[in-house]
Amino acid sequence: MIDGFIRVGAATPKGRVADPQWNREQMEAIMKTCSQEGVKILVFPELAITGYTCGDLFLQFSLIRRAKEELRKLMEASKGLDMVVVAGTPWEHKGKLYNTAAVIFEGELLGLIPKTHIPNYSEFYEMRYFEPAGKEPVLTDFYGDKVIMGANVLFQCENVPGLTIAAEICEDVWAPNPPSISHAMAGATVIVNCSASDETTGKDAYRRNLICGQSARLVSGYVYANAGEGESTQDLVFGGQNIIGENGTLLKESVRFTNETIMADLDLERIEAERRRMNTFRPLDGAEYLTAAFAYKNTEWACGEKKGALRFINPSPFVPGNEADRSSRCQEIFMIQAMGLKKRLEHTSSARVVLGLSGGLDSTLALLVCVKAFDMLGLPRNQIRCITMPCFGTTDRTYQNACSMAREVGAELQEIVIKEAVSLHFRDIGHDPDKRDVTYENSQARERTQVLMDIANEIGALVIGTGDMSELALGWATYNGDHMSMYGVNASVPKTLVRHLVKYYAETCEEKELSGILADVLNTPVSPELLPPKEGEIAQKTEDLVGPYELHDFFLYYILRFGYMPGKIYRMACQAFAGEYGEEVILKWLKIFYKRFFSQQFKRSCLPDGPKVGAAAISPRGDLRMPSDASARIWLEELERINL
Repeated sequence: MIDGFIRVGAATPKGRVADPQWNREQMEAIMKTCSQEGVKILVFPELAITGYTCGDLFLQFSLIRRAKEELRKLMEASKGLDMVVVAGTPWEHKGKLYNTAAVIFEGELLGLIPKTHIPNYSEFYEMRYFEPAGKEPVLTDFYGDKVIMGANVLFQCENVPGLTIAAEICEDVWAPNPPSISHAMAGATVIVNCSASDETTGKDAYRRNLICGQSARLVSGYVYANAGEGESTQDLVFGGQNIIGENGTLLKESVRFTNETIMADLDLERIEAERRRMNTFRPLDGAEYLTAAFAYKNTEWACGEKKGALRFINPSPFVPGNEADRSSRCQEIFMIQAMGLKKRLEHTSSARVVLGLSGGLDSTLALLVCVKAFDMLGLPRNQIRCITMPCFGTTDRTYQNACSMAREVGAELQEIVIKEAVSLHFRDIGHDPDKRDVTYENSQARERTQVLMDIANEIGALVIGTGDMSELALGWATYNGDHMSMYGVNASVPKTLVRHLVKYYAETCEEKELSGILADVLNTPVSPELLPPKEGEIAQKTEDLVGPYELHDFFLYYILRFGYMPGKIYRMACQAFAGEYGEEVILKWLKIFYKRFFSQQFKRSCLPDGPKVGAAAISPRGDLRMPSDASARIWLEELERINL
């Protein structure tokens, strides 16, 4: 499949109790529709061929034999659909009846998975009819053919890397030791569940959490199809709550009481990447398992380059889309930053900090973190020394915001104009001040760092770094300038998240004047302000030079978190930013990102300490053990092969 995505579906046909022919016909119609939509794995509910609520009718020869006949017809209908179909059906073997999931592909019955945990409590009386799965797989007869039946059977795709399917049935996932645990440890990446779970008040939330939680625990995809309207309502009502989860994320859920068919694209590469990264995910040798192989005829389908993946791709993966979740996340991250600084201050017996306050986003967030840490320590805020250091590129807007902000939070403010010192340095090294090159810019950044370090020594303080993770990923920092500090509170906070953290503080601080200042900081273009202003306005906008930070943060997340190939990241970005950035623009900045990311690792290899706040970080002591001299060749070569 393109980029490791595979389309799956969970369907609840409107069935009739004890009418296998009707049920099979409804299932066939859904199969044809889903095949046209590119679904490659389709799951139906528990005992979907007969209906779950047949009761003592399961003891009737007529029902059992007709179910077997209709299963064969369903297999015939699967020919040419190029889709694995999993449907619940009763199955008789050696005089005993089993509640099974039949796994069908292209007219073939690949195997039967019997239910392991048979409920016989409350409203459930399955042990009246069904035997639990045996310990060992067996061969069972199907019109003269031998078919494997057992709980420990995997279905492995020969031409889709990373796709191995396993099944469990309803109660199995509710048990203390679900079969899916050993399935995943034996190599299954997609778990399917044919279920008939009735509705009671509040059960939907529990069921949703259970399925998503199991997908997280197993680092897998999980496709759950539940019985719905059409079952007997003699004592129970079934809502057809179908769920598709992936490693803890809810990809799709049906509207209850509607018998809705849902589809979503599982990311097999994401699952593989996560399992590879987690050394505590220890696979079993699979010796107790039997494997049935199959191969799709067509692996170029609806989830291709043109239509994109059938799943939401967040253009801001570091930032929750839901407002309530975003506020909660901002509060949590802010506390992590403050707690990290608090510990460092306590350990070093420091009661003072120094930071350069420019009036930009990063230094603003650093100041707010310092304020929180000092409040937690019970230290007076005036022991936070904010130093504003105007030079050639400083604008009145950022200067005034820096000064006003320091006063509003109660920090000490010191102004040191560095123009003369930098100009003297130019004379010392023989640099023409009219030559606005990297020397012109970096001399200012290094002078500011020298001032901060020397004042910190003078007053016994720590220099607080302000640079964020996005800048460090791109190497957008002056080596031994703003690159250096004694503790970098923003070191693992991406630029897109910095903005939301400042916005969160502005909305929750209940200080009108400070909120107004922070609002203006948020509206100020991101700039290092190292080139002289033009008519009083910022002349140097960072995103014009290195590209939009929202794109770079998107690239950074998927490179660091999952190690995706460049082509996949490009296509995901095209889908996530459709209508906002053109394909050419995305490709241009992705190439620049890779070039800078590889060439600037030497700056990240000697970063100061800083608190990790998210799943992706670039600390050389933690998440990113990358050589400083690695080549970007193979990544860039892949991007060159992309045809726009």
